[in-house]
Amino acid sequence: MSREIFGEEVPERARSKSIVVIPARLGSTRLPEKLLLRDTGKTVLQHTYETASRARLPSAVVVAVDHERLLREVERFGGRAIMTDPNAASGTDRLAEVAVSYPQNIFVNVQGDEPEIAPEAIDFVIEILQSDPAATVATLATRIRDKDDLENPNCVKVVCDHRGRAMYFSRSIIPHPRTWDESLLEANPPIYLHHLGIYAYRREFLLSLSHLPPSPLEQVEKLEQLRFLQAGNVVQVGLVASAHRGIDTMADYQAFVNRQRNGTMS
Repeated sequence: MSREIFGEEVPERARSKSIVVIPARLGSTRLPEKLLLRDTGKTVLQHTYETASRARLPSAVVVAVDHERLLREVERFGGRAIMTDPNAASGTDRLAEVAVSYPQNIFVNVQGDEPEIAPEAIDFVIEILQSDPAATVATLATRIRDKDDLENPNCVKVVCDHRGRAMYFSRSIIPHPRTWDESLLEANPPIYLHHLGIYAYRREFLLSLSHLPPSPLEQVEKLEQLRFLQAGNVVQVGLVASAHRGIDTMADYQAFVNRQRNGTMS
């Protein structure tokens, strides 16, 4: 996996005091109970857990569940789970609950519906946070190469400063080109970046999260990470070559099942 912070190679480190937390919610608007789908012989949640467990740096993987059915499923496949508030506002709030009970310094948020996330991406986001003592959050992004993706509000964009720190996240096209030219998509370093939904947080940040109310920008864009920025937190961004695939719809799930059966997992 290509790994960099805006042209600077990130050094590999020894096993860190970090933990992966998979926030798992039973309800899902577009694909009900998707984490329990098991056409491959394993549930989506088990696939994600096993993939996250292959990361080198974290000392543990735990699933933060909101329902007894998910808790029983994690116990069934031999994983570790903790029950969290069913009314938690977000996955990050579930991580904050876990942080109260676990002593690790860094907590990585891996979405339960991303069974194809690269274990190297998990290690990378930990290394990014370790590399910048001023940062309280780290995340990943990849180059946008297609104009349709650029114009898609579900493809969240991020712009960064010269140190790779996030300046803003948006569903809109940022930066907005006054005159469009296709060459903008091929610029190096890249101009347009797709933000990927994996985060590493420092424990002290998670423990203070309950005192950080939703921000005006977050409420307008419906992007939780804007709460972090508007409160003055430093969010360090690392670049990877490609995006991992999540499961949002039945079509996404069927494509995942087909890749499993054909041995073409990304």
